[in-house]
Amino acid sequence: MNKNVKFVDWGLVDYQEAWDRQELLLNETVAIKTNNRNNGTAEQTPNFLVFCEHPHVYTLGKSGHPENLLLDEEGLKEKQATYYKINRGGDITYHGPGQLVGYPILDLDNFFTDIHLYLRTLEEAVILTLADFGIPAGRYPGFTGVWLDADNEKARKICAMGVRCSRWVTMHGFALNVNSNLDYFKSIVPCGIDDKAVASMEQELGHELNMSAVKEVLRRHIAALFEMEISL
Repeated sequence: MNKNVKFVDWGLVDYQEAWDRQELLLNETVAIKTNNRNNGTAEQTPNFLVFCEHPHVYTLGKSGHPENLLLDEEGLKEKQATYYKINRGGDITYHGPGQLVGYPILDLDNFFTDIHLYLRTLEEAVILTLADFGIPAGRYPGFTGVWLDADNEKARKICAMGVRCSRWVTMHGFALNVNSNLDYFKSIVPCGIDDKAVASMEQELGHELNMSAVKEVLRRHIAALFEMEISL
């Protein structure tokens, strides 16, 4: 089991470009696994943890409903946003500047082969990160992601998640609202949930956060919970 994980920061990157780069890494890893199985070899598979931000974009998961995007083509142009139907789980979400997007491309055979546990572990890393910045957070029963005030009528989502897994190799991941412009969420029914608000760290704390500091804390928690050996 290879616990080494290469950490990469792609910065601000076009969504389609990031998707293509994820697919390439996933396919290369799956090819190693297939070769090992077919030829009796034991080549180690790589693992990657990618952080980035995206220009304004709406993405619809394979189980999502197109009507949850409340904009037509003209509306997307006005907001300078793009729209993609993609191959992760979940419904519709928004990505944009000020939001920390994480793409773990992991061979779960190196960690644990349990998608439910994988998602819960990612959620826990975000929950611990928010706690370090003074924001109490938790889970909302029946929904993936991280929420604030999940136990009352003020429940609001601060981190969305949606993953794809092929032969236990993951892609896509999570989107944590750090300094996000929350107005962009008004143009969708976020994750198909029409009666709950969204939140950001900036909104909760009343000031803009240092993105590099948030990345460092979140990376540390992910590494600890998955027992990773991070390579920078």
